[in-house]
Amino acid sequence: MILITGGERSGKSNFAIELAMHKEKKAFIATAEPFDDEMRSRIETHKRDRKETFDTFEEPLYLWKTLKMTVHYDTCVIDCMTTWIGNLMYHGVDSKEETEKFLANLNGNEIIVSNEVGMGIISVDKMTRTYVETLGRLNQEIAKIANEVFFMIAGIPLKIK
Repeated sequence: MILITGGERSGKSNFAIELAMHKEKKAFIATAEPFDDEMRSRIETHKRDRKETFDTFEEPLYLWKTLKMTVHYDTCVIDCMTTWIGNLMYHGVDSKEETEKFLANLNGNEIIVSNEVGMGIISVDKMTRTYVETLGRLNQEIAKIANEVFFMIAGIPLKIK
């Protein structure tokens, strides 16, 4: 299992795809929902980048259910935790329960993409603080069990575990 984290537009998704490309049977779990034109454009760009070489599953909320379908794949890119936690909060789904189910159903073949959103100032509003803290805790839990962890800086992967 590999965790790839870093800032927005740091090259995380491209690096995840690059790592997965040498595997035979590849799955891709996309968590994004197209709420607006900009997000629709991002989703289309990601689809083009991974071409037809992945079996794609679109799952914005219940990742643990989709993970059960990827157990027989050589690798499964999950892109990304950042969007997924936002989706859970937006839809009012219990993020603690869902992250516990997600962690319990990891297969070990995943390449997981996430952002480091807590590297700046502490937010003034409670909702943003809750989001940052929830994602930060999830990143820590994934990093504990991951075989490798990379931090992306300006398109350059820095291996930290």
